[in-house]
Amino acid sequence: MPGEDPNATAIPNAPPASGRLEALMAAVREAGGREAGGRGPAPVEKWDPPDCGEMDLVIKADGSWHYMGTPIGRPALVRLFASVLAREGERYVLKTPVEKVGIQVEDAPFLAVEMAVEDAADGRTLVFRTNLDDLVRCGPGHALRFVPGGAPGAVVPYVHVRRGLDARLTRAVHLDLMAEGEVREEGGVPMFGIASASVFFPILPAADLGLDHGADDQGADVDLSQ
Repeated sequence: MPGEDPNATAIPNAPPASGRLEALMAAVREAGGREAGGRGPAPVEKWDPPDCGEMDLVIKADGSWHYMGTPIGRPALVRLFASVLAREGERYVLKTPVEKVGIQVEDAPFLAVEMAVEDAADGRTLVFRTNLDDLVRCGPGHALRFVPGGAPGAVVPYVHVRRGLDARLTRAVHLDLMAEGEVREEGGVPMFGIASASVFFPILPAADLGLDHGADDQGADVDLSQ
């Protein structure tokens, strides 16, 4: 919540083992992961702490954080931990100058819950807002990627947020994204995809969707969601 002080947070009805979580909270605050009243990720790439194993903390597919099966209901606390979240290969870790611990992520650590279009003289940029209020301008360094969905022809879109961490687009944002799609030739093949910040992200061959190269409003009726 706006103005909430993460230093005053506590998990109600937390199990006795929450002492480990509280110790990690203290380490994050000591590291200055977030300045008072400020936002932003901590410089975890500068830290090389000892590996302290795994922690029973899970980021669910719906974006909620759970410690030992109990939801963490304080947005300020979730943002505090997200500020020190990093990815090392296929492993997700919370990292401070004094320790790092592995956590589980069911899908992606973030959700993209809103999309806007910025128009400029040199083209448009798609801007996404995550469930933790990060703003991501899609383009170089913040690419879109698409993986096969659960139904034939369906895709699941993700946008890169930072340091190997992605946000999965919600269904509503997915549909908004498809409405911005267009057909461009890639390697001699007309492809349906998304353009943002002068980068084109192809999704599927236009022929697979029955689209014509060069037609207007290409993505208006395209639904590739599950």
